[in-house]
Amino acid sequence: MTLEPQNLKEKNGEHPMGDAGQMIGLAVFVVVWLADSFFLQKTTWLAGYFPLYQRLAVLVICIGIALYLFRSGHVVVNGDTRPDHVVSTGAFRFVRHPLYLGSLLLYFGFSFGTGSLACFAWFVILVLFYNYIARYEEKLMVAKVGESYVDYMKSTNRWFPRIDRSPKEPRR
Repeated sequence: MTLEPQNLKEKNGEHPMGDAGQMIGLAVFVVVWLADSFFLQKTTWLAGYFPLYQRLAVLVICIGIALYLFRSGHVVVNGDTRPDHVVSTGAFRFVRHPLYLGSLLLYFGFSFGTGSLACFAWFVILVLFYNYIARYEEKLMVAKVGESYVDYMKSTNRWFPRIDRSPKEPRR
């Protein structure tokens, strides 16, 4: 799939179904999480392997990192005007999709916090969805910004912060 720069105004740098998919994903997650964790408790046996304080610690850490990613990334993505250049400051210096990563960390934290395998199953589906829309949006950014975004992709991973800061070839 090749995307032409003239089509970018219509797409605004996002997947056309990105927002709707995220809202549906959140709604399904909340229903599954509430139903399985507090009422049905059919797949929460994993919670028996980790003490409550460990599960809550993971949840608090995930919430803390997600809040940083949301706060740092939100200013850029949801500002009055979107930049037409590569942003590599704040959370964007660690990962290319900090808002998506923040969402995924919250899903993981709440799944682990209650030990719900049903939530983990939905979490895996959400990871696949977010990866799909992230790849789509990266193609849009390459078409819009060009080589500077390719360079950014080489120096910054999509999901996991790079330990060594040497540029690598982007995975497409």
